[in-house]
Amino acid sequence: MPTIILDFFRAVWRGPFGPIGLVILGLCLALAIFGPAIAPYDPVARNYDAAGKLLRLAPPSWQHWLGTTLLGRDVLSQMLVGARPALLVGGLTALGTVVIGVNIGLIAGYFGGRIDSFLMRLTDMFLGLPFLPFIIIVLSLTGRSLTTMVIAMTLVMWRSTARVVRAQVLSLREMPFVAAAHITGASDLAIIYREIAPNIMPIALVSIAFALAWAIITEASIGFLGFGDPSVVSWGSIVYDAYASQMMYRAPWWVVPPGIAIMVLVSAVYFVGRAYEQVVNPRLRTG
Repeated sequence: MPTIILDFFRAVWRGPFGPIGLVILGLCLALAIFGPAIAPYDPVARNYDAAGKLLRLAPPSWQHWLGTTLLGRDVLSQMLVGARPALLVGGLTALGTVVIGVNIGLIAGYFGGRIDSFLMRLTDMFLGLPFLPFIIIVLSLTGRSLTTMVIAMTLVMWRSTARVVRAQVLSLREMPFVAAAHITGASDLAIIYREIAPNIMPIALVSIAFALAWAIITEASIGFLGFGDPSVVSWGSIVYDAYASQMMYRAPWWVVPPGIAIMVLVSAVYFVGRAYEQVVNPRLRTG
């Protein structure tokens, strides 16, 4: 596994825009880890000036680099703290999505027949679920927590990965090395996970990258719609607070930074995934 990860980073570094994506993603990861520790203020505390007056919608200054919110909260501190939920939810969802999707695709593609038919009909059923409305309904019924959000998103995001992996396995199971494994008496599980699985790892790594980007966007969307965890400050919830206060135009320093942060992070993840995809599949390159 360490070798696979190392090969992944080497491939991304050789791909177009890959280094840019890796650097930005590394900086965002550092913010997610150290952001709460370096935040200059409590992200939910109200700030006052020397006269004791609430710093309501204070523009950017040396004391508050990104200004304050309607309730006098420091926007920079909220930005630093908000990086962690975005990457935490995105990372866990992407990992869960690939684990479920890859295993279902491997089993369906290898065994075929009724097993394949059942698993693909199950996949079709989840493909029919409306993505964002399903997650909102789950959060409304079970409680708005990051854990519930990750579970709900994972339940509906594995479906595309499963189909892509299955299509690849259908061709791999006919290869000579699989027939040789059968002749040596290898079990089905050994063939699936020792012989076939390593050959679909590039697909799995690409799926992780794009699932991460989609999960980050979804987490921000849920926060913007007001269905995020009320105890967690996220980039989406910052935009939601600005929108709900109807101050998006009066205080651009409140809404623009989280919007830019979401855009930059998702673009970085896309650059990484696209760079790796073009390295492992040169036919995707243009020009």
